[in-house]
Amino acid sequence: MSSMKWVSKKVAILGSHAVGKTSLINQFIYNKFPENYLTTIGLKVDKKTVETDDYQLDMVIWDIAGQDNMAKVPQYYLNGCSGIIFVLDLTRPPTYESVQIQLERIQKITGKDIDILVAGNKSDLLTEAEIEKVRSQISVELDMVTSAKYGENVEELFLILAKKLIKRESQKA
Repeated sequence: MSSMKWVSKKVAILGSHAVGKTSLINQFIYNKFPENYLTTIGLKVDKKTVETDDYQLDMVIWDIAGQDNMAKVPQYYLNGCSGIIFVLDLTRPPTYESVQIQLERIQKITGKDIDILVAGNKSDLLTEAEIEKVRSQISVELDMVTSAKYGENVEELFLILAKKLIKRESQKA
């Protein structure tokens, strides 16, 4: 019988304002989608424990206020980060037109090899054909297409990141 290993990892949720970062977190942690929009000021920290493989992972999730330019994110918000979910709004081209540049800025800020997933949110507002058209316009591959409103692929998005973080942790052991 193997014993469960416990690990805690800091995860940041980044992207432009109003792309659905907080809604994704609320859906993942509380299975709720608040209909009233409240903008995040500065940052909000939540935690959810996920069990996968032989690990119990505490995901300490930093919901960082939306920025159109990742260079404006205070560097200390990303210090100690093990993973990032970068969120795009599939209905707003300005949130994904410069995604490659933004991801490069994040990599420069973190200064290390870090697991980054890219999520296209608000899929509930588009048809499948429209989503495919947007995918073709984005300069990076989307790791997941989500709907925070209906919970579509939200749990899966966070679990993919959790598994990547645990894989990296187990390689250190």
